[in-house]
Amino acid sequence: MAVVRGSTTIAAPIERVWALLRDFNGHESWHPAVERSRIEHEEPADKVGAIRHFRLRGGGVIREQLLSLSDRDRSFRYFILEAPFALRNYVAEVKLRPVTSDEATYCDWRAEFEPPAAERDALLRFVREDIIAAGFDAIKRALAGDDSPATPVHAPAYAQASGRDAVAVFLTRYGGPEALELRPVKVPNPGAGEARILQSAIGVNFIDVYCRRGSFTMVAPGGVLGMEGAGVVESTGAGVANVGPGDRVAYACAPPGAYASLRNLRADMLVKLPTAVSETQAAALMLKGITASFLLHDVYAVKPRDHLLVHAAAGGVGQILCRWAKALGATVIGVVSTEAKAAVACRAGCDLALLASDPDLVERVLTVSGGEGVDVVYDAVGADTLDLSLTCLALRGHLVSFGQASGNVGARSIDELASRSVTLSRPSYAHYSDTPEKLALQTGRLFKALASGAIRLDAPRVYPLADVARAHADLEGRRTTGAIVLIP
Repeated sequence: MAVVRGSTTIAAPIERVWALLRDFNGHESWHPAVERSRIEHEEPADKVGAIRHFRLRGGGVIREQLLSLSDRDRSFRYFILEAPFALRNYVAEVKLRPVTSDEATYCDWRAEFEPPAAERDALLRFVREDIIAAGFDAIKRALAGDDSPATPVHAPAYAQASGRDAVAVFLTRYGGPEALELRPVKVPNPGAGEARILQSAIGVNFIDVYCRRGSFTMVAPGGVLGMEGAGVVESTGAGVANVGPGDRVAYACAPPGAYASLRNLRADMLVKLPTAVSETQAAALMLKGITASFLLHDVYAVKPRDHLLVHAAAGGVGQILCRWAKALGATVIGVVSTEAKAAVACRAGCDLALLASDPDLVERVLTVSGGEGVDVVYDAVGADTLDLSLTCLALRGHLVSFGQASGNVGARSIDELASRSVTLSRPSYAHYSDTPEKLALQTGRLFKALASGAIRLDAPRVYPLADVARAHADLEGRRTTGAIVLIP
């Protein structure tokens, strides 16, 4: 935890200084950094718990919550909920007291927060100079009636450099989790059509494992893995209109490169986050939720009274599939590897959760489906489950193979599909999300389902970015349920 402290003496009575500062929404009238300000939900500006939402003149949004306010002690505390830079767990306190007489006031301003290691020095300087020192100067100018033009404070000054220091996880070679290595990098200013994102959360998905192993050659050794992340737009290049500095955004798209504290990306592939969705939730949800969206609506359109079989039902995509399919009116059967995961699958909406090792699995599926078999199987496991999936299908059933966690299914004869007139799909994520229009369709469905309660996002399992190898090992070893998120 870093602590930055500043103090000054203000040549004004304490009552005047306190009247200025206790108005939690008053910054817009005196602070040069603030362009406009409002209290959310139209609450009183001095109500503890109120959230002040303001836009900076240099671009970006900051949201601060009032934690305490005391007229007796002439002090208040606030917490930064959202900022266009990494002021994590930022809590500040301002205290006033008279100096010898009522004509002067001593002001103490203390802030503590958790800066990312790669940005520690720059952020400490920014808080000390561009928040506290600039704030003191603004208070003095306002009390003195000085309305001459002031130099605006742009947040943050260090972000205007030609390149930014950051960290990223590089693939040193194709292989196991030990092939991942955290290294410092320099991130350039965004080019035309790009946005530079200060990332606060990064999603881990099985496609990252395929890339690390070399099963998919989307990332060559020396490159950076990761298809999904969320954070705040720090700056934009020429021609960007859909997002701006300070916007909270998420993405789940090519090119890889998400395993980093800072990155540039095509701005038109960024999605602005609803207020109710945190960046950590978004990093856990986007790729998996978009996958579930096109699997349930486009590859096979699930209808009420359909019977579904979902392999890896306790996994990240599996849980979303089960909940969403249940909300669509389907009967959902989940297949998992352990009793503990069976309990997770049931909480995720499965009408029945079966162990993959159960010798009576097929008979139990047939019983639940009235002896007909299921209408659709969603199979992300691959080699270990394909035959079982085919056996569980009803006539004219649909097998959707969307992953190969246990290995490639290998060469197969299509003749084995004829006995039930089976439809087989092997959808590719990119073909349903590779344009802004396709992305808007999928994320629109996803956020609507989240808001309605059709799906629910359980808290993801969180690892520091430096522990990415352990996260991969746990994912491959099936020691996790739900989503995995890396925090830079």
